[in-house]
Amino acid sequence: MSKIMMWFKKIFLVAMVAGLGLSALPATSAFALDLNDTAAPSALEQISNARLEKIWAREQARYMRIGRLFDRTDIRIARAQKLIDKAKANGKDVSTVQSALDAFAAAVKQAKSVYDGGQSVIASHQGFDNAGKVTDATQAKATVKSVVDTFKQIRQIVEGPRKALREAVKAFRDANKPTGTSVPNQSGG
Repeated sequence: MSKIMMWFKKIFLVAMVAGLGLSALPATSAFALDLNDTAAPSALEQISNARLEKIWAREQARYMRIGRLFDRTDIRIARAQKLIDKAKANGKDVSTVQSALDAFAAAVKQAKSVYDGGQSVIASHQGFDNAGKVTDATQAKATVKSVVDTFKQIRQIVEGPRKALREAVKAFRDANKPTGTSVPNQSGG
């Protein structure tokens, strides 16, 4: 009887391995474009109205969040300037950090004007009613695309100077690390 059970266990194990292997394969096939097809429809063209309404709500929330970031950025730039002034007063070379902060502040100012331009798209919300429901799918898709393009433009403006400022601060910290400050051994012996 035990040989029969061993065979059933082996068959069951092989069936499980085969099942797991087959589950990794795709359930549907992928098809290439025909030679006469010029392009596949974009993802935005195939979105249902319910999905479009969710995207619109998310993009509006994102727009508000970016606005709050702009509000806080002015405060953070002022704080960073105070720290740079303090380091300069202590005899540190802050020229690289200062120029990076100036470039970042200019980029934020430029991006803020792009952000403010996007306000008209949010306010007019073409293709959506006041409750965020789709009234005209074509206009709604164009509105969402316009808002997303505004976000991309803001990111392109700010991303380079932000990274440069981060690197300048890191280099400044590395160059001005305190030396000779070792922690004494406090093991009570």
